Order: sequence, then C-alpha cells, then structure tokens
Amino acid sequence: MIVKTHIGVMLAASCLLSVALVAQEQNKPFVEARGNVRPVPLPPGGPPPRMADGKVDLSGVWFAGPTGKANAWSVVPDTPLKQDPMPYRPEVQVKLNSMSQAERQLSSAQVTCRPLGVPGMWTNNPYPHQIVMKPNVFVHLIESNNNWRVVRIPRQHKPKEDQEPLYMGDTASRWEGDTLVLDTISLDERNWHSDTLHVIERFRRPSMNYLEYQYTLEDPKVLTKPWTSAWRTYSLGNEDLTENFCTNNENVEQLLKLTEIERAKGK
Repeated sequence: MIVKTHIGVMLAASCLLSVALVAQEQNKPFVEARGNVRPVPLPPGGPPPRMADGKVDLSGVWFAGPTGKANAWSVVPDTPLKQDPMPYRPEVQVKLNSMSQAERQLSSAQVTCRPLGVPGMWTNNPYPHQIVMKPNVFVHLIESNNNWRVVRIPRQHKPKEDQEPLYMGDTASRWEGDTLVLDTISLDERNWHSDTLHVIERFRRPSMNYLEYQYTLEDPKVLTKPWTSAWRTYSLGNEDLTENFCTNNENVEQLLKLTEIERAKGK
C-alpha cells in the first residue's frame, strides 16, 4: 500500500520521471534494443492546416521522432533532449537516490495500470497519439490503455469549490498566437506528485508534418523552482490507433520481491 503522507517528499511519478531522466540521475547507461533501419525524416510538408476560425489545426496521428512511424527498429539512437536537470527538493532527491531503477519503474502508471494523466499521456507513452480538433475542442487519444482527454477551447478553471482531484485534472485553455496552451491543476496525487502540481503544456505545429510539445511543472512541495522541458518533436503518420488494454499486472508483487533481493545484494 502506498502511504499518502510520503507523496509530499517523494517523486517517482511517471509523469515527472522519464526513463531518460532516471538514467541521467543514476549516472548509468540505459541500454536500448535497436533494429537495422536508418530513419528517413519527413519533409516539412508545407504550411500547417488551419480550422474555420483561422487557428492552427493540430489534428492527426503523431509519432515521436521525425519519421511519421514508430522508431523502434531504427539503428540510429534517439537524440537526447537538451534540457536542465529536474530541480528536486533535497529530501526528494535523497529518496530518489535510495531507489533502484526497478523500484522506480514499478511506480509507473504503465505498470500499475493507472491512467497516465497530465503530462503522462505525452511523457510516459511510447505509442502513437491522435489529436482531433475543432475550433472549440481538443481531443487527445492514445493506444496505451485507451486513455483519452477532452478539453474545451477556450476554457477557464472551475471555481475552487467545484474542483476535485482527477488524473486529467482541471484544465484551462487558450491560444497564444499559433500555440495552444493548456493549464492544468487539481491533479490526482496517485500519480506520485504533490497536491500542488501545476502543469502548463504548449502545442504548436510549425508545418504540415510536424507537431511540437513542451511542458512546465510547478510543484513547490517537490521542486525548488518551476521546470520546463525541451520541445519534443512528433511527426505525422497515417496509421490507425489499435486497442491496447492494461492487464493490471499480476506480477507486480513478484517484481517487488525481486527489488528487495536486489537491494539486499547491494548491502
């Protein structure tokens, strides 16, 4: 059982800890299986499409990287994102340093079958994304456990008394030029962050074939200051999303026992 009082001093959230960040923090190489295909980036494809109101249309099926398809078989490693380290509070960093990589992964919503939440639908999802847009609504679908999100545009936050903790939180939306901004609060703590987490996401489509995504985290109980990610690049594909259901991993308890054995060997 997760003790809720730990949440204010511990952050192992899939939404805040990508595999790359884990590897960076532990100063250990992350070994990734690669294939034998050299990726061919898509051309820009011309200007982005626009909706009836003149705003950029973000609709499409989007794959991480520049090829318009999954890069799992690429022989070329993904280029590391250039971004600052996460500025954890000292007590959080100490707790994170005490955890094995297996323990961190076992806290992931992908393993425990929780909804991925915000920004986890983008940061903890290896599958393609589908965005469906109209001038007044943004719909985000992913294969991972068929997670989905709907945001009205524009939208203000609900009054404080009407907010409740949700995996997708309470999201306000606005346009800043051609950049869609989603501002989310009231996020469920079960994805391992504190009740003060505030997420600001930015979406832009610089050309027909490319989408870019960036997010900012504010969580004073976990971070010493706000942190902004690098811009992540996604490319336009033409595949349909498929069904992908989480099985509520029956082996989690066994895996936890393995982490205990691993820890005991390290003593």
